[in-house]
Amino acid sequence: MNEEGYLTIVDRKSDMIIAGGFNIYPQEIDEVLMGHPKILEACTIGVKDSYRGETVKAYVVLMPQKNLSEKELIEYCRENLAAYKAPRSIVFIEGLPKSAVGKILRREIKRIDEEQATKES
Repeated sequence: MNEEGYLTIVDRKSDMIIAGGFNIYPQEIDEVLMGHPKILEACTIGVKDSYRGETVKAYVVLMPQKNLSEKELIEYCRENLAAYKAPRSIVFIEGLPKSAVGKILRREIKRIDEEQATKES
């Protein structure tokens, strides 16, 4: 809410990640990730965590011919975000699912992640 009392919606409430009592908006993390010169696209989701309730996980598409480690990217996020907002894990992916107009489908990323977690269990 600004000084004049106007409220700005940052992200969809259903996409909000609640980790350890903190409200985290994925869009904010996506913007930081997209600011990295080696990242083409990024999408952040909340995943179940036994200790924090949820934790931050990012799916990232790298620029062609670029290399980046998970450790380097998490460190970059810690430098540019509050510690509780930094992703705990990064998944490098070839491409993100998109709608007909090119919008990244966060719900599809969540579905893919849940399927992967089920396979690993």
